[in-house]
Amino acid sequence: MVHISEISITAPPKGRNATEDKVYQIFNKLRISFERVDNDVVESMEECKEIDEALGTEIRKSIFLCNQKKTSFFLVVLPADKQLDTNELSRKIGVSKLSFASGQLMEKHLGEKPGSASVMGLVNDEDEYVQLIIDKEVAEDEWFGCNPGTNEAHLKMKTQDLLKKFLPHIYHNAKIVAL
Repeated sequence: MVHISEISITAPPKGRNATEDKVYQIFNKLRISFERVDNDVVESMEECKEIDEALGTEIRKSIFLCNQKKTSFFLVVLPADKQLDTNELSRKIGVSKLSFASGQLMEKHLGEKPGSASVMGLVNDEDEYVQLIIDKEVAEDEWFGCNPGTNEAHLKMKTQDLLKKFLPHIYHNAKIVAL
């Protein structure tokens, strides 16, 4: 059983890393409301099910991919139980031979370690190397759940706040794709 804190609607006094601190600073600046829980480290979508229940929304799966030459990077966000067909995605976005990017590349571009990929890591992609792809089902849902840059905490926010406030503020736009 995963330890999960009570729900909070404020940032922690000090984040566990620079990404988490940046995320909460942006939320404060843009007046984005959120609910947050702190939890034991989770590294799989299966472990997130208890967090889903606590927050009342699903924590979304994030997968970090790259092209064959490792010159284009993609963060794909989809429902927790949906399997990603990289060949289908390749066809839909016009990029051949997508594969999982290394943990080293993920740390370089998102500032996150494997097991904690999150759309919030895009705050570290200041050169805009990473293209965000969000499954249509996720984009159309009222709520969005993810971690704030560490898998020791999770957030619930309005999906529209993510798409219309947070992402434009960090110079990223989501490509919405039916996966």
